[in-house]
Amino acid sequence: MGYFADSQEVYRYIGQAFRLAQEDAQAGPKLRAANVKVRLDFTDPQATLNVRFAEPEIQVIEGGNDTEQPDILLRMSADNADKFWRGEYNAALGLAKGEVKARGPVSKVLRLLPLAKPVFPLYRTLVAEKDARKSAQ
Repeated sequence: MGYFADSQEVYRYIGQAFRLAQEDAQAGPKLRAANVKVRLDFTDPQATLNVRFAEPEIQVIEGGNDTEQPDILLRMSADNADKFWRGEYNAALGLAKGEVKARGPVSKVLRLLPLAKPVFPLYRTLVAEKDARKSAQ
């Protein structure tokens, strides 16, 4: 079994990390300035997040019900996404290996990846309690 029990956990942790980034003084302005729409399709469990990085706020839409065409579409396992947000997975290498599939301008994808780094500690804080429960089992 993977790290996430179901799609709701993907939304609770990864989706919430984007919401926290909105309020973060370091991450928020840089991510909003990217002015890009990203659709993240995860497997194991299946989940979709549509994230709009633009002024005046980062918007996170859970599920595949966003009618706007994304600028970038990324497909990956939820476990690889978890590792990425912990700072333990090189997404550029994952793209090269085919573990991460991307559609859209590669230059935008590669430009967006470094902007995610300030979100890593926010994500690790979110999953700390879940990690502690898993360790206790």
